[in-house]
Amino acid sequence: MTLDPVLRLRRAMLASAALVSVVPALRAQSGKPMRLIVPFTPGGSTDILARALAPKLQQALGVNVVIDNKPGAGGSLGAAEAAKAAPDGNTLLMGHIGTLGVNPSIYPNLAYDPIKSFAPVAWVARVPNVLVVNANSPIKTLQDLVAAAKARPGQLTYSSGGNGSAAHITFESLKLSTKIFMLHIPYRGTAPSITDLIAGQVDATFTGAPAVLPHVRSGRLRALAVSSKTRIAVLPDVPTVAESGYRGFEADQWYGLVAPAGTPADVVARLNAEVNRALALPDVAQQLAVEGAEPMPSTPKAFGDLIAREIPRWREVVKAGNVKP
Repeated sequence: MTLDPVLRLRRAMLASAALVSVVPALRAQSGKPMRLIVPFTPGGSTDILARALAPKLQQALGVNVVIDNKPGAGGSLGAAEAAKAAPDGNTLLMGHIGTLGVNPSIYPNLAYDPIKSFAPVAWVARVPNVLVVNANSPIKTLQDLVAAAKARPGQLTYSSGGNGSAAHITFESLKLSTKIFMLHIPYRGTAPSITDLIAGQVDATFTGAPAVLPHVRSGRLRALAVSSKTRIAVLPDVPTVAESGYRGFEADQWYGLVAPAGTPADVVARLNAEVNRALALPDVAQQLAVEGAEPMPSTPKAFGDLIAREIPRWREVVKAGNVKP
C-alpha cells in the first residue's frame, strides 16, 4: 500500500523530532556536562579507553564529557557511585571485567548489582593481558617464571591494580593453570603497580596491553606471554600462554559503558550508536590498535549478555584463588 505523501512527511517529521529530543534528554540541566566515571586511577587500560572515546562523544552529542577517576576497592567505589546517579544519561561508567564480572564474587556486600543496577550501553573493546617482568629480570619466558616460582614458592611477587582487579584475577587464573604460588601485591590502580615493577619492587604483573605496551616498547619491561587465543599484532613475537604449554588458557579483559538502571531506552540507543560510530573512526581504530585493543561494536543486549556470562565464569577462579577484599 502506498502511503499518502502528507502522511509520509508527518511520520518523517515525528521520527526526526524523536531523534533530536534525545540530545536534550542527555542533559538533566542546561549546560550540564556528561560525567564518564573511570573507577581506577589514570594510566590504566580503563582510563586510556575512556579518554579515547570521550572527545568523540563530546563532539557527537554536543555536551562536555568529563573523565572522573574514582578509584578504590577494585573499582567498586566508582561503580557504586555510577549506580546511584540519576538515570538521565548524564552519567556513564566505563566498566570492565573486574567491576562488572568479578566483583560480585569477591565483595559480599557489594553496593551495586552488575545486572540490576545498570543499563548496558555499549561493548567498547576487548583487550589482551600481557604478562611482563622487569627488563633486567633473569626471567625470559613464561616457562622460566613457572620454574622460578616452583623453586621458591611464595617468594616471587606479582602486582595488580587492586584486589579483584583484572590483573589480579588474570594472574590467579594463570596460577591455577601453571600450579604455581606467587604472592599478590595489590596497589591502588594499575599505574602505580607498573611503576613498582619497573623499579624492581615486584617480580611480574599480568595486565591490560594498553598500560604496559609503552614500557615494553621503551625497553623497561619484558613481555613473556599474552592472554588471548592468538598472538596480537602489536607484539607478534610474544607467544600466547596456550602456546607456552598451557592449552586452553584465555583471559582477555573486556570493557564497556553502562548507565544507571532506568536510563531511557532512546538515550541508551543514541549513546550506543555514537559509541559504535566512534569505534569505526580511523583515528580511534588506529589508537586502539596501537594499544593492543580490539574494538567491539555491538548492541546493548549483546554487552548485557556478556556481563551475565562472565559472572559465573570468574566465580570459580575467585573461589579457587581464595580472593578476598
